[in-house]
Amino acid sequence: MTKRMRGNLLLLLAAFIWGLSFVAQSEGMKYIGPFAFIGIRSVLAGSSLTVFLVIRKIFTAGKEKEADNVKSESGKKTLITGGVCCGIVLFVATMLQQIGILHTNEPGKAGFITALYLILVPLAGIFLRKRIGPKIWIAVLLAVCGMYLLCIKEGFRIATGDLYVLGCAFVFTVHILVIDHFSPKTDGVAMSCIQFWVCGIFGMAGMFLTESVELTHILEAWLPLIFSGVFSGGIAYTLQIVAQKDTEPAVASLLMSLESVFAVFGEWLILGQLLSAREFGGCALMFAGIILTQLPEKRHNDRAKK
Repeated sequence: MTKRMRGNLLLLLAAFIWGLSFVAQSEGMKYIGPFAFIGIRSVLAGSSLTVFLVIRKIFTAGKEKEADNVKSESGKKTLITGGVCCGIVLFVATMLQQIGILHTNEPGKAGFITALYLILVPLAGIFLRKRIGPKIWIAVLLAVCGMYLLCIKEGFRIATGDLYVLGCAFVFTVHILVIDHFSPKTDGVAMSCIQFWVCGIFGMAGMFLTESVELTHILEAWLPLIFSGVFSGGIAYTLQIVAQKDTEPAVASLLMSLESVFAVFGEWLILGQLLSAREFGGCALMFAGIILTQLPEKRHNDRAKK
């Protein structure tokens, strides 16, 4: 098996885990509130990544010894600043997502609306004074039509839960842009570990301040919490970091966008729920827009040398 094929399979596995995580989030909130779920899930993700970093340090101690000696205070400051910023934005995004899923109880739909960040990220280039090509505008049109079929009910109204998840997609766009700013300057896995701990602290604080949670309820939600925290947060993110070293960015984004498809698959397989024909049509249009944004741009051939 080639490194590229292995990387693609790892990203496909990560997308599968993320897709099923939408179902886990929906099931977990049958027992505990959104703050508790986010807090405990994030602490589990932070703990799993902490263990990973410790093991990595043990096995690469000799190789990293020289690098450790040249780490500056500014590098540590960048790592902490990036982790805290990502953690705060991640908390807001996941909070909106959890509330949205709580209101709709439709993980598949939530997966497709959340995946709109793949369209919103290049669209955000407008504010960064970047040129937006026709491909992006076509993708936006497809996504808007898909959103209409998927979310707009009779009487031209959109469900409250869908609005929360749509807000989550916008905040995840900010999250990606923040990661894009900090990740080239520091250790991506370490920054992710910090972001999960920060997100967990905010979630636990919200739990103690606004929710009444009993230990029995947490224990009843143990499986969704473990899956969302350890597998979706810790393992899937690490798979992404490892896999992207051997996979082209366009292919990586396309494979990760399959999480929306796996969310619908998980909703049917685990919950026995199936979208209507209208909603499937909306998903198809949205997914077409998502795929379109990930296709490589055509490059103009250089003029032949005389």
